[in-house]
Amino acid sequence: MDDRIKKNTMNLDNNLMKQFGDNLNKNVNLSNYSWFNLGGNAEYFFKAKDKNQLKFFLEEIKKKDVETLTLGAGSNTLFRDKGVKGAVIKLGKDFNFIKVIEKNILEVGAATLDRKVADYAKNNNLKGLEFLSCIPGSIGGAIIMNSGCYGRDISNILLSIKVLNKTNLEEIEIKKEEIDFYYRGTNIPNNFIILSAKFEGTKGLKDEIEKTQIDFIERKKLSQPSQIKTCGSTFKNISKDKKAWKLIKDSGCEGFKEGDATISQKHCNFFVNNGNAKSSDIENLINRVQKRVFEKTGVNLELEIKIIGEKK
Repeated sequence: MDDRIKKNTMNLDNNLMKQFGDNLNKNVNLSNYSWFNLGGNAEYFFKAKDKNQLKFFLEEIKKKDVETLTLGAGSNTLFRDKGVKGAVIKLGKDFNFIKVIEKNILEVGAATLDRKVADYAKNNNLKGLEFLSCIPGSIGGAIIMNSGCYGRDISNILLSIKVLNKTNLEEIEIKKEEIDFYYRGTNIPNNFIILSAKFEGTKGLKDEIEKTQIDFIERKKLSQPSQIKTCGSTFKNISKDKKAWKLIKDSGCEGFKEGDATISQKHCNFFVNNGNAKSSDIENLINRVQKRVFEKTGVNLELEIKIIGEKK
């Protein structure tokens, strides 16, 4: 670490730790913030209680050349064993809300869990959001990933998002039509932090909405593992006819193991920490599967999960 970075780190310690109290901490174990339960420490971990505090924090650290990463629910994130340099930002309770703002339209905070939005919509007789009950994680991450299942995705229900530009600290609203959506992704810039979103459903009967939601949940239980340390689908599907799980299976990868990281017997696109794995075990397993699938099929599998942190 050069002297300039040392000085910046020292300034961050001395000037900000006291100002933000319990909302800003050093050397926080990131394994508590990933569904894999893996990862090293964040150099700094900031939990923003509200929008004003978030803006103030970003304004202060911008002066010190400290990099930032915004974290959602960690449902699709593998943190490396060496951790993350800079500041990891997590949105706090003021970003966790749902409210009806117009007929059939909900405004939802970015930190709100997807399944809670599905339940809220059901209780307010809004259909079209049932699929969110099967999407792990929070709304902000679901929008970035254009998450979806069973023929529906976020782009089908989204009206607009409110974002904070980390560069100039301006808050703007972006209409759905201004966003490019594609399979498991969008063109939303990395320097935007999603604060909230507006979704539109259609009026329906609660019993019918609940029936659809239960059907989705049961289908997911039958096909995907649960109650294990995993971050869901590891690789993106190539197409409707080329599913990642089938490519993995047909390439003979089902029994692959690295350390205490294995492939789920129920769904071979789910990689699992059996309890004593390291992040490097999961990453080595990913690399091994990618290599075998490419050798056998010529297909280069693309990651759906995000791998974040310092390499060796």
